[in-house]
Amino acid sequence: MEGKAWHQLGEEQLLEVLNSDIKKGLEPDEASKRLQAQGPNELAEKRGESPLKLLLNQFKDFMVLVLLGATVISGLLGEMLDALTIVAIILINGVLGFYQEYRAERSLRALKELSAPSAKVIRGGEYLQVAARELVAGDVVLLESGDRVPADLRFIECNECSVDEAALTGESVPVVKEAGRIEAKDLPLGDRKNCGYLGTMVTRGTAKGVVTVTGMQTEMGKIADLIQQTEEADTPLQHRLEQLGKILIVVSIILTVVVVLAGILHGQPIYDMFLAGVSLAVAAIPEGLPAIVTIALALGVQRMIKRRAIVRKLPSVETLGCASVICSDKTGTLTQNKMTVTQLWLGGRTIEVTGEGYEPIGSLREAGKGIDAKGDASLRRLTQIAALCNNSDLTQQEKAEESKKRKSGKAEQSDGESLEWRIKGDPTEGALLVLAAKTGLAKSTLQSLYTRVKEFPFDAERKRMSVLVSHQGGKLICTKGAPDLLVGKCSYVLWGDQVVPFTGTLKQKVLSANEGMAKESLRVLGLAFREVKSHEECSSSEQAENGLIFVGLTGMMDPPRKEVKEAIYKCRQAGIKTVMITGDHGMTAEAIAKSLGIMVRGGRVVTGSELSHMSDDDLEKIADDVQVYARVSPEHKLRIVQALQRRGHVVAMTGDGVNDAPAVKAADIGIAMGISGTDVTKEASALVLADDNFSSIVAAVEEGRGIYENIRKFIRYLLASNVGEIMTMFMAMMAGLPLPLVPIQILWVNLVTDGLPAMALGVDQAESDLMQHKPRSAKENIFARRLGWKIISRGILIGVCTLGAFVLALNQGAGHSEQLIHAQTVAFATLVMAQLIHVFDCRSSRSIFHRRLLENKFLVLAVLSSLLLMLAVLYVEPLQPVFKTVPLDLRDWALVVVAAGIPTFAMGIGSVMGTTKNKKGRKITYGGSSAPPTAAR
Repeated sequence: MEGKAWHQLGEEQLLEVLNSDIKKGLEPDEASKRLQAQGPNELAEKRGESPLKLLLNQFKDFMVLVLLGATVISGLLGEMLDALTIVAIILINGVLGFYQEYRAERSLRALKELSAPSAKVIRGGEYLQVAARELVAGDVVLLESGDRVPADLRFIECNECSVDEAALTGESVPVVKEAGRIEAKDLPLGDRKNCGYLGTMVTRGTAKGVVTVTGMQTEMGKIADLIQQTEEADTPLQHRLEQLGKILIVVSIILTVVVVLAGILHGQPIYDMFLAGVSLAVAAIPEGLPAIVTIALALGVQRMIKRRAIVRKLPSVETLGCASVICSDKTGTLTQNKMTVTQLWLGGRTIEVTGEGYEPIGSLREAGKGIDAKGDASLRRLTQIAALCNNSDLTQQEKAEESKKRKSGKAEQSDGESLEWRIKGDPTEGALLVLAAKTGLAKSTLQSLYTRVKEFPFDAERKRMSVLVSHQGGKLICTKGAPDLLVGKCSYVLWGDQVVPFTGTLKQKVLSANEGMAKESLRVLGLAFREVKSHEECSSSEQAENGLIFVGLTGMMDPPRKEVKEAIYKCRQAGIKTVMITGDHGMTAEAIAKSLGIMVRGGRVVTGSELSHMSDDDLEKIADDVQVYARVSPEHKLRIVQALQRRGHVVAMTGDGVNDAPAVKAADIGIAMGISGTDVTKEASALVLADDNFSSIVAAVEEGRGIYENIRKFIRYLLASNVGEIMTMFMAMMAGLPLPLVPIQILWVNLVTDGLPAMALGVDQAESDLMQHKPRSAKENIFARRLGWKIISRGILIGVCTLGAFVLALNQGAGHSEQLIHAQTVAFATLVMAQLIHVFDCRSSRSIFHRRLLENKFLVLAVLSSLLLMLAVLYVEPLQPVFKTVPLDLRDWALVVVAAGIPTFAMGIGSVMGTTKNKKGRKITYGGSSAPPTAAR
């Protein structure tokens, strides 16, 4: 049965294919046999790796292996504290990685929760309640308002039935279901109005359907399969750190061997050189790097929480910084997911309605001027019909987050600010209630004046709904429906304050107005009424819906969020393209995209049916030109994300529905809506927006960029410092000099100066032009934008100056009894001071003079702490023999300060001179680069 076009089959053919009976259903024995053959109606979970294997996998990373090597080396040196520190870092990172992977696979479990626990069926002619997992193809299912559809099915009977399919298709309003066959082929899910799907919710009416497929063959099952098959790619940060680890291990091995051999060839003791070489190997590998990266990301996460963005996977924070495309769902993400009447047409007049969402606050304006709704008879009549011909309710309820706080005892009783307006029932009818409330007409007030006698419910054939109400001894018919069909049922029209015959000319004006509003992507309803004569019979819709008086048209839409337009503009400034992907119709999506600034000249709109006929190669070719994808399925969304990734983009995918989950998981950065998002999407995502606000994504991108730049800052600092240490030892050995640093000093410098200052760089303030640059390439090397040159050049300068101070102290130490120890102490102090001065240089992409020195208070405190620890090693007597140091006098300190300041201040002065020359008409240089920041990025 798999692959049948169920919507195309007639009732008899459908029952024949499924071998079922609409009155008796399946026999219990037959249902049991089919259950054995088809398996249970549930989403099968792919067998994953055991928790133990997941945990062990965390220690296969190349950088982790490097750190384990450093641990062994530290142990051989007798530095157990250092070894224990590295082991602690490895374990913490491993546990964090395990926890994230374990949670990531919960997306399928969340998807399972959307399945109905039970279902009402007919079996053997009896009405039964069975577990939904026991449903089989051919079962006859009964549904009513509030039920969750328990399997994919084909409707046989529908009585005013509407189903909310937003989570599956992205359709912004509940779909009115019908029972007849649909001949068209290749219909998107949202247009198969005679079919129901597992996990969707019946919002209105009743229905009877026959189950067509169950379990993993359902549309929800296909999504579950996509989630399981979708691989989560490593983030750019993970790639870069792995690359860095490989470089460091190769460099450290080569340099260690060279230094050891050079020392031995120049007559140094083999054992001493081995210890020195091993110490250098440890110094070359910044074992604190993973911990500092984790801390920087974690602190960034805390800042993002304050900006309403909740991070579920730490590395994804950095990925945001190089996002070049944001693929956004429309409904609930770019729009409010609240149908709102925005325009009225009555008697040739066009009226604008203001206000947002379901809050009954707004004004009515005609030609830019306000209208007194109470004094406008025709407007009063229109809103009266809108409220009476209505089965929904407008209520004020406590916000979900406030309710949770109050129940947990964290908040007091609700006040006005903690309440929000909600619609109970159909969103379209809810929009009409809000319109009436804006004109001062409350449904409760009207119900006290008008008593409903009879309802003629909406159906797909008539495309209208009517109610018969009594009022002060008389009766009134109120009708709403599709304007093109309603016009044919009207004999009169309310034109101004007069009821006049509905002539062909006036009918054409109404139809033209309807067409104009539809072109603006408004959902249009016509409203009409008539008074019922006392002797008149109104027992059927045919009798009631004749000779009506046409009143006017209401145009409604799901309006864009007010802050989104500015957020999209900021994205464009930052070089980020926004793409709308929605299950809604093309015209509606295009109108919203144009109003938000997503649709630009030359942009394209592509529909799901077009995508279905495109190969992956064809889609990849046009992906850069498309701004809007409309009427798409979950498979389409996944293909779009993958096509953009093949084009070299770093893709952020936002979504809230189940239909978004596979694409959200496949994207480089998956973003879920925190309020309207389903648990499935949240579990598949890396980032959750607490306020469902698209503009929060821009804030998250800014944080992501800042965090990555901070990571580059402390990598620059750590590696330049380590290069300085290595070059000091390397040049001394090549020159045949004594060891300028003993192993314990190398380890101390590596542990103390690399720790706190590097962490402080991780929380450094971003440079002011951060969001004026295009996104960096995902393939960008960690040492790009001349970072490698800065590390090597500063490192060599630090090494040269440290060795120079050592040589000067060694040659001037004739009066010292421990000449070599004194010179080594000077070298040690020079190296530490050079690194602590250099850390301020790392804050800017240009030089130390381009940022305020005391701006980062954490960095100032970190540097002072490291200085105090250095002074303790020099002047606390019990520590001197341990670290092989002696106290220094003022002359020594003068040498230390001058030598330590040369690497940073010499390069800084050169940068300032380059800037000054640029002001005189020459090319500016930024940190040695001739390109300005925008071009460099």
